[in-house]
Order: sequence, then structure tokens, then C-alpha cells
Amino acid sequence: MRSPLGRAIGLGSAKEGVEHWWQQRLTAIALVPLGLWFVAALLAHVGGGYDQAVAWLGRPIPAIAMVLLIAVTFHHTALGVQVVVEDYVHQEWVKLGALIALRFACVLLAVAGIFAVLRVAVKG
Repeated sequence: MRSPLGRAIGLGSAKEGVEHWWQQRLTAIALVPLGLWFVAALLAHVGGGYDQAVAWLGRPIPAIAMVLLIAVTFHHTALGVQVVVEDYVHQEWVKLGALIALRFACVLLAVAGIFAVLRVAVKG
């Protein structure tokens, strides 16, 4: 016979999740101005050619903003999909495999995107 408090001790907050929650909120906040900047930049360059786009991305501020957009987007994506996998995948080995594949995919795609931006920025 244990009291309700005795049963709850050790079963309460895992002292995890708050950092994940904060990271997801902060990346979402960062994506608002970055996303608006990206849409505005796309609209400003409608009808422009390849050379104009390369020249634009060759400038420091657009290149830095694009690298930030890519990095924050894929970090936010990884955080969000991780929550979905943890909530809806119930077999531990499938969950672990999916989380590992998710992280690798997000890192790979982010690195590829950042490399593409830097390649255009340096050559442009």
C-alpha cells in the first residue's frame, strides 16, 4: 500500500522535453522572419535570369541568410518529426531506426543545401 505521492515519485517529469520544446519554439520564431525574407526575395527576383540569381546569392547578406534559413529549417524539421515518431511509433527498434534515419537525412540535406549556397556564393 503506497500513497499517491509514493506512487508518483520517480514517475513524474523526466526532466527532459523542455529543452526540445524550447528549441522547437525558437526555431519556429526564427523561421518567421527568414521565411518572409525568402518569399520577398523570390518575388523581387521573379523574371530575373540565372545570372541575376547567382549575383544576388553571391552577396554576403543573402548568402548568410540563406544558410541560416536552410540550417534552421532542417533543425526545426528534425525536431518536429522526432515528436511524431516518438508519439506514434511503438516498437522500440523501429522508433530508434526511424530517429537515426531522420537525423541523418536532415543533416545530409542541410549540408547539401549549405554546400550549394556556398558554392554559388563563392563562384558568383
